[in-house]
Formats: sequence, structure tokens, C-alpha cells
Amino acid sequence: MNQRESGKIAEKIAQTHLRSKGYQIIAVNWQYHHLEIDIIAQQGDELVIVEVKSREGIGFEHPLDAISQQKMQHLINAAEAFIQLSGWDKDTRFDLITIVFDGSNGQYELEHYEDAFNSEA
Repeated sequence: MNQRESGKIAEKIAQTHLRSKGYQIIAVNWQYHHLEIDIIAQQGDELVIVEVKSREGIGFEHPLDAISQQKMQHLINAAEAFIQLSGWDKDTRFDLITIVFDGSNGQYELEHYEDAFNSEA
């Protein structure tokens, strides 16, 4: 499985996870100019911007380490664009879902970090 394939699979796994926790999926792979948000969801009255990071096998950096300050700023900018275009006027938070695949047996480990960073990042 290449990186693009594993990323798409990870996003589907993340959506299933979020739905199982009662989140409503609003958009997937939402784009604004060169910016993209993996998943936009709603939990209660809160808008949740979700970044999904995945890695395959042991020996790679943990997906959590792949979130740079620049990536956070891009997510914040994209979220601000979505909020402005949609007219959202309630709270917003940024979550991170990491998925590490075990390449040998199709298993994976998912971690969901709620409120992983804020717009002052």
C-alpha cells in the first residue's frame, strides 16, 4: 500500500471512528485554494476540524510528529475560510487522529487527540 492509498484508507477509518462517537460528518477533503481540511465534523454545537495522519509499520516517525507549525497554521487558515463561507458562529476546535498500520496483518492503532491545538498555535 502506498502513502496515498494508506492516507485514503486512514481517512475512511477516521470517519467511521467519528461517526461511532456521535459526530456528524459535514465535509471530507474540503479545499479552499491551496488549503485542505481532511474532515470537518460537528459534535453537539461544536465545529471540529480534523487532521488525519497515518504511517505504516514500525520504524517510521509517529504520525503525531508530522504536524508542523506550518501545517497547523494552514489548518487554522482553512478553518477560518470555512467558517467565513459557511457562517458558522459557534465554538470550533482542532482534533488530530493518528493511525499506525501494521503492514503485515492489516491491523492498525488509532488515537484521537481532541483539542490537539488551538488557533493561537
